[in-house]
Amino acid sequence: MVAKPKAPKINDLIFKELIKRGYSLEGNTRIWNIADSKLWYLTPDQAQSYLDLEDEEKYKEEVTNKELKLIDENIDEILKEAGGGPLNIIDLGCGDGKKVVKFIEKLKGKVKLRYCPIDISGYMVSKAIERIKKLKAGEIVEFQWNISDFENIENITELLRQGEFKKHLILLLGNTLGNFEINELLYEIRSSMKGNDLLVIGNGIDNGKVDTRAESYEKNETVDRFLIKIPFQLGLKPSEIEIGTRFKNSRIELYYTIKKDKVIKFQEKEIQFQKGDQIIVAVGYKYPKEEFMSYLNIHFDDVSAKTSEDGTQILALCKK
Repeated sequence: MVAKPKAPKINDLIFKELIKRGYSLEGNTRIWNIADSKLWYLTPDQAQSYLDLEDEEKYKEEVTNKELKLIDENIDEILKEAGGGPLNIIDLGCGDGKKVVKFIEKLKGKVKLRYCPIDISGYMVSKAIERIKKLKAGEIVEFQWNISDFENIENITELLRQGEFKKHLILLLGNTLGNFEINELLYEIRSSMKGNDLLVIGNGIDNGKVDTRAESYEKNETVDRFLIKIPFQLGLKPSEIEIGTRFKNSRIELYYTIKKDKVIKFQEKEIQFQKGDQIIVAVGYKYPKEEFMSYLNIHFDDVSAKTSEDGTQILALCKK
């Protein structure tokens, strides 16, 4: 007798988020928007799926390698701006720490370093700490706020200004800024900085061909394997949904379309999905370079930036 496949296990946080937000109407289509990066890494399996996506060849070609090339080409200038002396490297949205390695290798043996990875995922923080420990390049800060959604960033930066470590190099790489409301996060970071701190932002920008890039996400099976875990944790099976993408409102939206009516019951509540409903699970904001720079200049007095050859990635240096 063949065992029946297990029913999807409903995640309390995702279900509550869906109930709280409800849906909006676009024509006759019901849009359930739960695009929040906090929901991407709730389990180690989700976090590892994202790391698998970063290692996927097409993703590396279109995103990761371009950012790493920009870092390589500009790291000497960045570190010159950071100046000498003991340095806290605060890695916001650290992932598995692969990008910060370039900074630490360059600084190793030249200045005293203290590395502080910050991520909403404890799995990611553990991966980053494991990677950086192998470099043996200074102190690694492990405390309760390593696992954070950046709302505590001002408290974190102040706590790190201990002893001789008064200066911060803050990294916001990997298009992390594109997952947030831009002014809100920039305000939070600026408020946490002192005059001699430096913020480095790596982000995607709109080069006029974002529609093509959105379509590439839809056809990428690794993207689907990563994001499908969100509707799966709502009780939806892969056969009941289909991934889609679009560029709208200055952002790439990734969503799942419900292929048939379905009722989800959990904790004495129920959601009635209708065929054609769309659940937005991820957004990535992409602004033209001029608009992106205008946001940075609102919050920072000293801003400079370099872009990739194809105009899809930007690396910005910001001082308060």
